[in-house]
Amino acid sequence: MNKINVSVFIDRENKNKKLGLDSSSIVADLLKELKINPVTVIVSRNNELILEDEKLKNNDEIRILSVISGG
Repeated sequence: MNKINVSVFIDRENKNKKLGLDSSSIVADLLKELKINPVTVIVSRNNELILEDEKLKNNDEIRILSVISGG
């Protein structure tokens, strides 16, 4: 199976990571690989929010932002 390379910025850790994923990977697969609960984050690509079922592309630059809730 072909691989894609994805750059990921995780705000909670203030870190950039580069990952190699299967070419069929979606956002949910990325979050699972990083052991991040999808309910706790918002994911964006090119400054646009994307959903868990969105297909990832080679050389995507993804930002994973923590959701803060409170009252």
